[in-house]
Amino acid sequence: MATIYDVEINQLIEKSGLELQKVGAIMPPEWAISVKTGVHKERPPYRQDWWYVRAAAILRSVYILGPIGVSKLRQKYGGRKNRGYKPERFKRGSGNIIRKILQQLEKAGFIKQTQIGNRKGRIITPAGKSFLDKVAGTLYIKLGSKEVKSEKSAVSVKEATEKIVETANASE
Repeated sequence: MATIYDVEINQLIEKSGLELQKVGAIMPPEWAISVKTGVHKERPPYRQDWWYVRAAAILRSVYILGPIGVSKLRQKYGGRKNRGYKPERFKRGSGNIIRKILQQLEKAGFIKQTQIGNRKGRIITPAGKSFLDKVAGTLYIKLGSKEVKSEKSAVSVKEATEKIVETANASE
């Protein structure tokens, strides 16, 4: 069975975002249409489904980095603020967006709050892990069929170069 480590990150997040649209507990709020994702951004996101893509990215981050909280995720989704002629500075991402997405993922049963030792934050539940692994499995099957085709073409290219080398050696 494929895991999230076996597929490309961008494909996993895109496909997970599409699957999260089918989950009833994850819905963008009314204000999500016109909000920026951080003070470092100049405009709101141009994608209509950006909420689901961000939720999928946060779910993947919790899977890999958990237990993790809003503060660390704000650092992860921050960026450089253009301050005109002054040097750029790092600014953290929007905590409200991250907090709302984490609450929705908790309501859906994909993550839960916990404390491991002195580390406090959210970790992925078995339901969330199986969700991401199923999405990764479907992507891995599609990717596997493409790899077989590329291996066949690589073999044919290798055979062709060997024939060219043999004919060059024979003509000398």
